[in-house]
Amino acid sequence: MRIGVYPGTFDPITNGHVDLIKRSLRLFDKVYVAVALNPQKHPLFDLNERVEMVRAVTKELPRVEVEPFHGLLVQFVRDRGADAIIRGLRAVSDFEFELQVALMNRNLDPSAETVFLMPSQEYIYLTSTIIKEVARFGGDLGDDLHPDVARHLIAKFKSSSL
Repeated sequence: MRIGVYPGTFDPITNGHVDLIKRSLRLFDKVYVAVALNPQKHPLFDLNERVEMVRAVTKELPRVEVEPFHGLLVQFVRDRGADAIIRGLRAVSDFEFELQVALMNRNLDPSAETVFLMPSQEYIYLTSTIIKEVARFGGDLGDDLHPDVARHLIAKFKSSSL
């Protein structure tokens, strides 16, 4: 069985992320979506909220398992017996950072392979940061988010002074 791990903060999960998850299932028999607790980032949603949103949008994908994680990604990958780390590349600007991360992961564990996937064209511009800015100012989220995620995002901004 081929197992992939797709890590990220997913704050919030977008349809671009879901696109990569679905496309990963063409390459892997099982995909773990590893929702990161990253102390360097200050997410809008807490870890449990992000895990629940990812579970909600992937519930129709039986070969996907969603788990929170913190610590070294290579340890998470090793613990699940995974074959590869899945990362998305939207533009050349993503490549330099992702290459450095992939090389560090390989340095920490020589068996850690990274597979880079490009999102479908309709999602190439999409980031969680951009989505949060649009939502913050009441813009139309269109087809960029699952409706449940959009509702959570709108509610988060309505209930706070962000």
